[in-house]
Amino acid sequence: MRTIVIGGGIVGSCIAWFLAPDREVVVIERDPAYRFASTTLSAASIRVQFSLPLNVAMSQFGAAFMEPMAEEIGLHRGAYLTLAGPRGVDVLRENLRVQTEQGAQVAWLDPGAMAARFPWLNTDDLAAGALGLAGEGWFDAYALLRRVRAEAIARGARYVADETVGIGLAGDRVTGVRLAGGETVGGDVVVNAAGAWAGRVAALAGIDLPVGPRKRTAFVLRAPLAGAGMPLVFDTTGAWIRPEGDGFIAGISPDADPDAAGDFDPDMDLLEAKLWPALAHRIPAFEQLRVMRAWAGHYDMCLLDHNAVIGRHPVLENFIIAAGFSGHGVQHGPATGRAVAELVTLGRYKSLDLTPFGYERIRDGRAMPESAIY
Repeated sequence: MRTIVIGGGIVGSCIAWFLAPDREVVVIERDPAYRFASTTLSAASIRVQFSLPLNVAMSQFGAAFMEPMAEEIGLHRGAYLTLAGPRGVDVLRENLRVQTEQGAQVAWLDPGAMAARFPWLNTDDLAAGALGLAGEGWFDAYALLRRVRAEAIARGARYVADETVGIGLAGDRVTGVRLAGGETVGGDVVVNAAGAWAGRVAALAGIDLPVGPRKRTAFVLRAPLAGAGMPLVFDTTGAWIRPEGDGFIAGISPDADPDAAGDFDPDMDLLEAKLWPALAHRIPAFEQLRVMRAWAGHYDMCLLDHNAVIGRHPVLENFIIAAGFSGHGVQHGPATGRAVAELVTLGRYKSLDLTPFGYERIRDGRAMPESAIY
């Protein structure tokens, strides 16, 4: 029994990690140096502050999975501080209810409490904030990928440096993949974990999967502010910032969000137009920021609802999708790997029922939006 995993980033490698002890696993990765991988170009953080219970639960498992390797991956047990103005306070309160019901530890802070705890924060136009107390932080995503990939290989997974250019079909089943190098690899199950390219991979099997690359730029900044003890701040404007070394990392989503295939140039105009004004308003010390460098990576964006697509295709039942995480694939990779391994070996979910993330909602145009996308 051979399972082919298309994509060797953190999602594909977690699938291999969980599956290799029970099945022959072949991972196809077109970028073996991971120069352009969403995993290695991400800001690499983990949070429990989501609006959907399943996303909270997946983060909780991701945090537990990373804990034994905390030192190796440079895990900083920090927190998210999610801010809300008067218009957003009801959504923040509802999200906190969902998180608490899932067992997450998140505190509600009024503006006075935030001002006392974080005197560098401008709270004049805020109504409330939510502060994670456990299970949140940031880490080295490349170190995590190296560790998981190495362990997957040690468990028996085989990695092939090539690009998938075709998917074999026979009736209502896939039979394997054709590689750019000319090789055909047969398999009993094919998993599409190709990240930002998952939509293009699905098209090889005649499947419409609305997942594509959307560029996100991260800026490394310095300012006259000590970052020690500072949480990752998610502002009402959509701007986010957290400490990193002797400086900070920050970003914000662009207004226009076109397909970013092949575009890894940092969007420096975004800093001037959106990010700097937002940061300077929320944290006045950033009126004097200095830009040290910037980089850009891709979200594997699910264009329907900004939520992952996980599960068997309803027609090609031995074709499994694990993509479209829209910016939270690194933290949800472990839970996805466990879930896909259960589908392959047991034919069903056992640990966490991810059925709501299935392709059926894509087929039916039934959005299941995740409001907490940064």
